[in-house]
Amino acid sequence: MAVTNIAAMIDHTLLKPDATKKQIETLCQEARDHKFFSVCVNPAWVSTAKELLNGSGVKICTVIGFPLGATTTETKAFETKNVIDLGADEVDMVIPIGALKDGNDQLVEQDIRAVVEAAKDRALTKVIIETSLLTDEEKKRACELAVKAGADFVKTSTGFSGEGATAEDIALMRQTVGPNIGVKASGGVRSTQDALSLIEAGATRIGASASVAIIKGEQVNSNY
Repeated sequence: MAVTNIAAMIDHTLLKPDATKKQIETLCQEARDHKFFSVCVNPAWVSTAKELLNGSGVKICTVIGFPLGATTTETKAFETKNVIDLGADEVDMVIPIGALKDGNDQLVEQDIRAVVEAAKDRALTKVIIETSLLTDEEKKRACELAVKAGADFVKTSTGFSGEGATAEDIALMRQTVGPNIGVKASGGVRSTQDALSLIEAGATRIGASASVAIIKGEQVNSNY
């Protein structure tokens, strides 16, 4: 796969709590220059990114219930509607991880479905399952619930909790969701080879802060 094709699969990401406006401006300019698929920013920066990227074709992605997934379902639904009103094209929501581990599949499905319905016909929904905290059985169950709730993508990680994306997890997630649901690899993607191995395993989107290094064939130290 050509590096230019990888660029078109990348959500260029800046989710640090101390991100400044200048850093968001740099992120958006890099996304314009390299034709990344989207920028992924915290909700407070959605309107800024929308303004900076107007007319560029670069999408705006943001996060819901991030990074713990431990807000209420009602809060996640409100947050989803709010960020879409501000200009978000895609939302990456974190599941209630504890509920999944408790075996409360009904709550997890309801949580995902609330975001899917809040975003319906206005934005794509990606479901972050936080693979580093789950067993393989839990990863499969989380993916199955995301599909059942109508999500567009499943996603590995927030980048804030343990190990990020691995080829093994991507393969497992792809096998679970089948060919028609997106799989986003995020967390610890630092090089072209990292990205290629994840794409080969079944990823259709890459979330990374090291996006420029990835397409230049370099490697950086980055959690996300």
